[in-house]
Amino acid sequence: MSGPPEGTEHRPRALVLRALGLGDLLTAVPALRALRRWLPDHEIVLAAPERLAPAAAATGLVDRLLPASAPGRRVPAVLPWTGPPPDLAVDLHGNGPPSHLLLQRLRPRRLLAYAHPGTPDIEGPVWRDDEHERERWCRLLTWYGVHADPDDLRIPGPATPSPAPGAVVVHPGADAGARRWPPERFAAVARRLRGDGHEVVVTAGAGEEATARRVAEEAGLAPGAVLGGAEDVPFDRLTALVAHARCVIVGDTGLAHLATALGTPSVVLFGPVAPRLWGPPPGPRHRALWHPDGDGAARPGDAHGLRPDERLLRITPEEVLRAVRALPTGSPLEAVPAPGR
Repeated sequence: MSGPPEGTEHRPRALVLRALGLGDLLTAVPALRALRRWLPDHEIVLAAPERLAPAAAATGLVDRLLPASAPGRRVPAVLPWTGPPPDLAVDLHGNGPPSHLLLQRLRPRRLLAYAHPGTPDIEGPVWRDDEHERERWCRLLTWYGVHADPDDLRIPGPATPSPAPGAVVVHPGADAGARRWPPERFAAVARRLRGDGHEVVVTAGAGEEATARRVAEEAGLAPGAVLGGAEDVPFDRLTALVAHARCVIVGDTGLAHLATALGTPSVVLFGPVAPRLWGPPPGPRHRALWHPDGDGAARPGDAHGLRPDERLLRITPEEVLRAVRALPTGSPLEAVPAPGR
């Protein structure tokens, strides 16, 4: 997906900057779908980390991935863009001069971005801190006259068969300690669910194998119940697992957004950031657990901190089990057609 598809060399190109993680890509699906409908004849190029190429392709909304990344959530220093300037550039990365100037250096014919005092030549809408990511990027496009629906967030179901159809998927990892519920609590939940007769699968991203195996061992699961760890689970296999799962139990991380995008029931554990900013849409298929301080703060903790957030630690295994048992049953899959060109 990193090279230009055959026959697209002379199509107008739209460049979308979203050089972040899997969850960030999936929260941008409504905006990407709006762009795809608005620009049916354009080649849509997504600037994002190369490891997200399979996920970007699975959305059916991106023609090509332009590899771009930076440590943490920073803006990439450069974009390896070649050929004529983009017909359109869209900043879905953040708000501020670093991402604005990165795109402006490519001399796009038009740039869609939020307004910022540091780049006064951009006449975009006003940025709001207290806004869900899906709504934020749809509001940006709507301001420029592109209809975008933040609830249009589903991606097509996979063709790959599930390695464990009907299983409960437990994902104890997260890219920051602040959003990692303790592994012994995940193990307690997994052990109880196994006792209830559920098949339980523990998933792990690259570098998370030790945590996943600890959860599986303490829960009394077989070693084969762990998927991933030494490296990421291949995206088609991961998507198939989640799409056909009984439910997903996960912290505030990319796999939670994948469950949302596929319509799979989920229980998502929140700590430093409120679910109204990063959580699943309201409805019976998803349960967002959170115990805020009572002051109404949407970001009471550091989402990228090293230690589990105190609000996350207020969630108990018993509460998670009650939430799982309250989820609806039945297949989560619905027909979600790939958007037309």
